[in-house]
Amino acid sequence: MGQAEWAHDLARHLLKTTLPRRWAHTQGVAARALSLGPILGDEADTLTAAAYLHDIGYAPDLVDTGFHPLDGARYLRDVHQADDTLCRLVAHHSCAVNEALNRNLLDALTAEFDEERPELVEALTYCDMTTGPDGRHLDVTERLAEIHSRYGPEHLVSRSITASTPCILAAVKATKAALAAKTRDAPGRTTPA
Repeated sequence: MGQAEWAHDLARHLLKTTLPRRWAHTQGVAARALSLGPILGDEADTLTAAAYLHDIGYAPDLVDTGFHPLDGARYLRDVHQADDTLCRLVAHHSCAVNEALNRNLLDALTAEFDEERPELVEALTYCDMTTGPDGRHLDVTERLAEIHSRYGPEHLVSRSITASTPCILAAVKATKAALAAKTRDAPGRTTPA
């Protein structure tokens, strides 16, 4: 069983019944991850696994700090002895450092989980931040507006997303550019001189 298949089963177990909307979002994020196969090569399975697992920290049985990236990454590390790359991706997805800072958990996050390679973190951020709560594809600006609308302007999550917006937009732009370049350079396609 590959990492993505294992991650799918674990996320489904943790989210489908207790948080069905979160499960719908998770499935959409994983579908977006699969679409990045052309730019990820051998790492596509790892990114898809991280996409399935990125929000498991919301599962009621896993909530410890209330900061879902940290709670999810700790669960993967401590209970499943998951791959370090997978744990780091979950811990740092979607510019999580800003919310960690707002929750006074930045020291815990960075002490327990090093940052992962930027291309992989950007790819996971792209997948998460272009997928709505129901799993449908959204433009990143629509997704950011949806988060602000759901939480309200004064909520800690909204403040964190505001601080993270430049990071999120850069991640989406970089991933789109990598995908466009790979498509442009694909065999059988001609590139303009």
